[in-house]
Amino acid sequence: MRTAPGRRPGPGLPAWAYATAGVAALFVAVPVVGLLTRVPWTRLPALVTSEPALAALGLSLRTASASTALCVVLGVPLALVLARAALPGLRLVRTLVMLPLVLPPVVAGLALLTTLGRRGLLGAQLEAWGVTVAFTTAAVVLAQTFVSLPFLVLSLEGALRTAGGGYEDVAATLGARPTTMLRRVTLPLIAPALGSGTALAFARSLGEFGATLTFAGSLEGVTRTLPLEIYLRRETDPDVAVALSLVLLVVAAVIVLATRLGRSDVRGRG
Repeated sequence: MRTAPGRRPGPGLPAWAYATAGVAALFVAVPVVGLLTRVPWTRLPALVTSEPALAALGLSLRTASASTALCVVLGVPLALVLARAALPGLRLVRTLVMLPLVLPPVVAGLALLTTLGRRGLLGAQLEAWGVTVAFTTAAVVLAQTFVSLPFLVLSLEGALRTAGGGYEDVAATLGARPTTMLRRVTLPLIAPALGSGTALAFARSLGEFGATLTFAGSLEGVTRTLPLEIYLRRETDPDVAVALSLVLLVVAAVIVLATRLGRSDVRGRG
């Protein structure tokens, strides 16, 4: 019997595993189908191109792109240190970095607000210097970065540990400096993981809601991203909310498919 590319033949699975897997797949698929059945397809173009919808979508794309770039700038060095360095306290650092994965989003937003708000730990001093962070577009970017950074770090750290340090050791014996080694050896080695981690961080930023609402508020054209627009329209105009939800659903599906295809290509070349 032929197996799917990139998969090894193994022992058969028990029938209950297939049954449970089917229930799990339906648990995810049925709500998606339910959403699709509520989409006002005839009015869809007009709904998703209304001025508030376009403003929210444009703001979401800009802030998600900025937060993803910030995740890459901060996350790549952090993942390298967690995977390669032998420093005391790294276990605590890793725990802190992973906290946003399990924190309720509203708690994440409150943590940012108590730190960078006008009366926050750092925000009070920033206000004295004339810098306001909370309830601005910058606050949206920071909230998205806070919740998205762990996705990138997890992807890269796992790839670095799987790859091992053999190639870097060889490069070091040939006289390569650390920065050259990082640029010529390490980064190309983890490029697929960097791509998938970046895509996941972008998708998480695009869908961020709770931390953004708590830390940045909902000001049209300033902090009202697409998830916030969907939440506000849910009561006043459900058709718009469903139409905009479809936009996020399509974007998420494209990102997931692109990530999976990228991994398949890497396994095929391997």
